[in-house]
Amino acid sequence: MTYKLLTAGVDEVGRGPLAGAVIAAAVILDPENPIVGLTDSKKLTPKKREQLAKEIKIKAISWAFGRAEVEEIDDINILNASLLAMKRAVESLSSIPEHCLVDGNKLPELNCSGEAIIKGDLKEPAIGAASIIAKVERDREMVEFEETYPGYGFSKHKGYPTKAHIEALNKLGVSAIHRKSFSPVKKLLNSQANRD
Repeated sequence: MTYKLLTAGVDEVGRGPLAGAVIAAAVILDPENPIVGLTDSKKLTPKKREQLAKEIKIKAISWAFGRAEVEEIDDINILNASLLAMKRAVESLSSIPEHCLVDGNKLPELNCSGEAIIKGDLKEPAIGAASIIAKVERDREMVEFEETYPGYGFSKHKGYPTKAHIEALNKLGVSAIHRKSFSPVKKLLNSQANRD
C-alpha cells in the first residue's frame, strides 16, 4: 500500500472588490468520500455553490477559513493580504496537511511542502472545494453588509467595481469597509481632500 500525503487545497476570494475582507479557505478532501462537481466557484450558480459548500463541510477531513481585513489590505497590499489569508486558513485546519496545493502562481508561507498551480481551481478538486466555500462565505458576509451600509448595493455586486457600485460610492462616499488603497476609492478620497 502506498502512503498518501495529507493534502490541502487552498484558494482565496475577493482580490478584485473595492470593499470587504479577502477570505481564503483550505480544504483537505477525503478520498473515501468523493464530492461530484468541484470546480472554480465562478463557474457555478449561487445555488449550486451553496449546495456544494454544505457537502464539502460535511465530507471533508478538515476545512478552515483565513482572512485579511480591509486595514491589512491597505497596509500590506492585496497580494500580500491574499497570501496572509491563505496562510491563516492552512494554520486553522484541525488536521495538519503535509502538502498544500495553492491556486495561483505564488505560495503563502507554509509549514509544509506546497505547489502553486495556475487555474488550480479547475484542475485540482481540493482547490475547487476551497474556492467554493471561500466564495460562499464572502458572499454571505457582503450580503450582511447591505444592512450595515445601505445604498451601496453590496448584496448585488459583493463589493466588485460595477457601474452601480462606483455611482453609489460617488454619491454616498467611502464606507468603513472600502479599501482606501484601491484606485477608484483612492481617487474619490483625493478629490474630497482637494475640495476640503
